[in-house]
Amino acid sequence: MGYTLNFSAVWRSFDQLLMGLALSLGLAFVAITIGCVLGLVTAFGLLSKRGMLRHPARIYVTIIRNTPILVLVLFTFFALPQLGIRLGKIESFVATLALYSGAYLAEVFRGGLLAVPNGLKEAGLAIGLTQSQIRNSIVMPLMLRNVLPSLSSTLISLFKDTSLAAAIAVPELTFEARKINVETFRVIETWIVASCLYVATCSVLAALLRRLERRMSIPR
Repeated sequence: MGYTLNFSAVWRSFDQLLMGLALSLGLAFVAITIGCVLGLVTAFGLLSKRGMLRHPARIYVTIIRNTPILVLVLFTFFALPQLGIRLGKIESFVATLALYSGAYLAEVFRGGLLAVPNGLKEAGLAIGLTQSQIRNSIVMPLMLRNVLPSLSSTLISLFKDTSLAAAIAVPELTFEARKINVETFRVIETWIVASCLYVATCSVLAALLRRLERRMSIPR
């Protein structure tokens, strides 16, 4: 076909890809941190017997989970300013990704809370613990151990989803790869290197998170 692979142009701009990779990781970690808080609060809302807490939580989860994340990204960045809410590119994307992850983690946390045996809660009451002590000392630690694998998967998914930030010109890995592609016309080489960076990073994250899961697992 007459196309010869030449990675030299990509290597000259490799530092740009690494900077984009670092930003992608930062976006993912910040988003899942905020998302965990949102998800946990929403999970308690979903389990609440009070309709004024349960219904808004259910509406939030339903809307976010059934809207494509790219639509949410574009809405946050382009539509909210029309309502007087102006955010920078990075802040806008982090807010969107946090809301998105919070909706999914709400169901994860809800399942984790329901998985804690009632017998443990009753045992806590029997020894004189208050409801808040039972929640903080028994329910939360067991729930976090139960949901850690799902949290790990969510973090890796969010890292890959940061590629959508290129749609609003956030200089993460995909945006930098696209810029190098346009500047050098080395299409295959650029996307091979970008793909390898994504695969390598996800593999390292998965290995680290599996190790954390083993350390936090309950001995049987």
